[in-house]
Amino acid sequence: MPKLKTRKAAAKRFRATGSGKIVRRKAFKNHLLEHKSSNKKRKLSKTVLVDERDAENVRLMLPYL
Repeated sequence: MPKLKTRKAAAKRFRATGSGKIVRRKAFKNHLLEHKSSNKKRKLSKTVLVDERDAENVRLMLPYL
């Protein structure tokens, strides 16, 4: 069997937890931060689980995750 290629863009955005779930960063934390409250920016800093409906697509992009 040939080796499978990893989608490098996806590899930079997703990682697996110890139990095998996939986590991602939240959006809207890159720029235009002046008008956002500290509370909102703090909540956007956390990582969240990828929704189970999207997890299968992410796993196809990252065959060795």
